[in-house]
Amino acid sequence: MHLVLSLAAVLGALAVGVISPGPSFLMVARTAVARSREEGVAAALGMGVGGMLFCILALVGLTTLIAAAPAAYFVFRVFGALYLIYLGWRIWRGAGETLRDLAETTESENSRRGAFARGLLTQVSNPKTAVVYGSVFAALLPPHLPTIAAIVLPVVVFGLEAGWYAIVALALSAPAPRATYLRAKTTIDRAAGSVMALLGAKLLYSAFENR
Repeated sequence: MHLVLSLAAVLGALAVGVISPGPSFLMVARTAVARSREEGVAAALGMGVGGMLFCILALVGLTTLIAAAPAAYFVFRVFGALYLIYLGWRIWRGAGETLRDLAETTESENSRRGAFARGLLTQVSNPKTAVVYGSVFAALLPPHLPTIAAIVLPVVVFGLEAGWYAIVALALSAPAPRATYLRAKTTIDRAAGSVMALLGAKLLYSAFENR
């Protein structure tokens, strides 16, 4: 019973973090509304795989690894921040593209695979996610986790991350949100790109400030 309560507490804490708006939500939302439902779901699956990777790392002692290799963690934070800035710039640059332009680009890029990769990279580029997983696991999991729990937990985390973002993708690719997006595409894309880039800049500043 103690183990069940611990796992429930872990999943509850992670769920709060998952549903909180951030780069991952922004990326999946824009993919779903600007491109297609299929690409939005593919991006959601990428988020799920990224969450599962963080879960596995946390189980093997992510906080210990961070403390033991601060230089490596600093580099990880810088590259993650730069990726978010780059993603924001790409969204801003494409604000003037029509949906026809996007469709032609989609055809040439193997769209679902590209959306999956962007979702995965967006997830793993956020160093705060790594810290959240490490901190939550260190605080709430028992010191000696049964093997079966260690195997099942990453799968459940994948379902939590991918499930939430799939709901976001399905909801925002519906006709009404898509029509709203079409009416103000340039403004929405520039706002989304600016927010993404600012989040990256904030992470970059934080990385150097706390070095």
